[in-house]
Amino acid sequence: MKKEKITKVDFPREDTWRVFRIMSEFVEGFEILSELGQAVSFFGSSRMKPNNKYYKLTEKIAYLLAKEGYAIITGSGPGVMEAANKGAKRAGGHSVGLNIQIPMEQKPNKYVDTFLDFRYFFVRKVMFVKYAKAFVIMPGGYGTLDEFTEAINLIQTERIPKFPVVLFGSEYWKGMLDWFRDTVLENGNISKEELDIFKVTDSPKEVVSIIKKFYVKT
Repeated sequence: MKKEKITKVDFPREDTWRVFRIMSEFVEGFEILSELGQAVSFFGSSRMKPNNKYYKLTEKIAYLLAKEGYAIITGSGPGVMEAANKGAKRAGGHSVGLNIQIPMEQKPNKYVDTFLDFRYFFVRKVMFVKYAKAFVIMPGGYGTLDEFTEAINLIQTERIPKFPVVLFGSEYWKGMLDWFRDTVLENGNISKEELDIFKVTDSPKEVVSIIKKFYVKT
């Protein structure tokens, strides 16, 4: 079989310029968020409506954390993101939205104080981790699972220092938690201690307590 000759035109010409766009997103994010102070990042479904119990619970958790002096970071959109920003705003706290440019255009919710717009998911992810003292994971879909599993993997592999990762809603996450214990752990793919990387709760007040206790210990 004759091999095709690879020439320079086979490579996207704009790749080198893309590096500069990536750099500019990092620089803007670092400059704006470096003065944020202590903050908590929230993740959860963008499809959640205001009458959903988890929307209301998200708002309450964010309100309590904002009262403790934490800024609230979300993805800036609707659903859980809106609820968290709303709770922070209601408490007089600082509310941050890290938007992502996707084909289904996402508009920032009206409760965001500081807004940053990202083209690249991985740059946005760095901002969520770098400037947060904790993650609060509310019920959600693929995107929420992605943020959750990446955070616990980074802690597991010691790529970042351990910090509180709180999974909220034991009923919602029960199937995944059972799978972790009965399948993943049972097959030796994680250790028992690695199940303690994150905490599970159904209490908004306990979310605050978990975060505060972690930093008292450290």
